[in-house]
Amino acid sequence: MAVKSSSDLGNLTIREIPLKDDPEKVSAIVKATGFFSESEVEIATELVKERLSKDIQSGYYFVFAEENNELIGYTCYGPVAGTQSSFDLYWIVIAKGFQGCGIGKFLNKMTENIIREMGGTRIYAETSSRAQYEPTRAFYHKAGYIEDAYLVDFYAPDDGKIIFVKKTG
Repeated sequence: MAVKSSSDLGNLTIREIPLKDDPEKVSAIVKATGFFSESEVEIATELVKERLSKDIQSGYYFVFAEENNELIGYTCYGPVAGTQSSFDLYWIVIAKGFQGCGIGKFLNKMTENIIREMGGTRIYAETSSRAQYEPTRAFYHKAGYIEDAYLVDFYAPDDGKIIFVKKTG
């Protein structure tokens, strides 16, 4: 897979409805990033399967970006149960050869717009405090999210959970 430039954004196909082969596609790109553990890959895959089996009653929504029928990025988000208008951004993953060329920014903005249209007023995203996730944290900062909470040793010793929030309007 060749590395793409931001000028290639015009070649994307965007869809919101998961297809039956998306669990395998999601698993493949999440695994290929090298960021996530096997259990995290399984969780990402399970969310797609949950949506396929329960439709929107699952509470999971997606935006998929494809190029030539190849999944190159996606977001997964949904309303936070028990809240009036808060949403979680569960996943934003871009295939390795497509990172750094604006697809993540594009998908994030599209997801924010959809959440706003759904009545969402706040979006929460969480990530690890490990050094490996510095680019992820920088991405959220550039996208206008603010660090709202830090939970020490959440995932493991010396691996805290950082929670970001962004108002949608």
